[in-house]
Amino acid sequence: MKKINFILTIFILFILYIYVTCISLIPKEIILLQGENLNFKTLYGIEITEITKTSNNNLNSSNAEVSLFGKIPLKNINIITIEDISVVPVGKVIGLKLYTNGVLIVGMSEIEDKNNVLNKPFENSDIEEGDTILKINETDVENIDNLKEIVNNSKGKTLKLTLLRNGNVITTSILPIETDEKEYKLGLWVKDAATGVGTMTFYEPNSNIFAVLGHGITDSDTDSLINIDSGELVTSKVISVKKGESENPGEIKGTIINGQTIGTVEKNTKFGVYGKLNNLTALNIDKSKALKIALRNEIKEGEAKILCSLDNSNVAKEYSVQIEKIYRDNDYNNKSMLIRVTDNELIEKTGGIIRGLSGAPLIQNGKFIGAVTNVLVSNPEIGYAIFGDLMIKEINLID
Repeated sequence: MKKINFILTIFILFILYIYVTCISLIPKEIILLQGENLNFKTLYGIEITEITKTSNNNLNSSNAEVSLFGKIPLKNINIITIEDISVVPVGKVIGLKLYTNGVLIVGMSEIEDKNNVLNKPFENSDIEEGDTILKINETDVENIDNLKEIVNNSKGKTLKLTLLRNGNVITTSILPIETDEKEYKLGLWVKDAATGVGTMTFYEPNSNIFAVLGHGITDSDTDSLINIDSGELVTSKVISVKKGESENPGEIKGTIINGQTIGTVEKNTKFGVYGKLNNLTALNIDKSKALKIALRNEIKEGEAKILCSLDNSNVAKEYSVQIEKIYRDNDYNNKSMLIRVTDNELIEKTGGIIRGLSGAPLIQNGKFIGAVTNVLVSNPEIGYAIFGDLMIKEINLID
């Protein structure tokens, strides 16, 4: 009897754990497009009921309650519905300059002190590659030069570091090492900026917000998303196009030297880079070419168009692609659709999908459906694309 009661207790606790976990995973805010149904999978008995509703321009906001069998309230959530929004697909190669909030740690190395002894000042400090140094002794770290100045002024005294790691702020301490050059060092390799080129996906006329890439910019050394403080959108020049082959991805090589700043970058997310554009003429953006956003159930397997530019002309060109598979429930990464390049001209020029085409907008049946994000290294004609609704929902979070 005791054994049965024990098993029953364990079973009940397990069920409770599952329900508590499910409830905690329901976000406090859910963003939908007009016509999109709330498709949040929950356990039996968990219900979401709208309580109040407000409207502001093209946004409808609902206060909803999560309850158990509609009787026991569990938590409140905010449901935002975006209505009547259109974007101008761009497809032009563009340059980005990103400046970090603090400095990013990309490596560590031993330091030889003034007595020619090798030291690892970071060894017992809980510092990891990919951490961002936000503060030293409560002083904001703005860039690499600022970091060097603070460390040298320490004269070897223990420093308190405030770090950002995976969205969490942590603190630790480190003792600088004096070198024979009478400098103090931490043994940390850091960077404070990143630059590159990609394809602009769209421009939203009402807010002046732009979207680029369809995926975030990560640090090549740590593979972590760069936490930016600010950034610039600049014009770029295509230098060459390297054709992709199996196991050897191609690339659009471009430069932003002498590029004109035409916008500000405000967000670097796993679903793309976003900011505000202040010069439409530099990219030849025609507001009259704005398209509605396709809901996921409107996207079909079959023919679509990719809009991209492989040279320095003012007009991006449409090429044919095939949507081979759609992952309609994917809200978690930028691999929403499997696509294949079928346009002979594009295959001849690029071999298919290449670096620099990330962000190239996809159009089907006169609607914007998403953007190219990844290529299959084994076959450059095949790659992935992100749903347009995931990108549109990101721009709602920009002030």
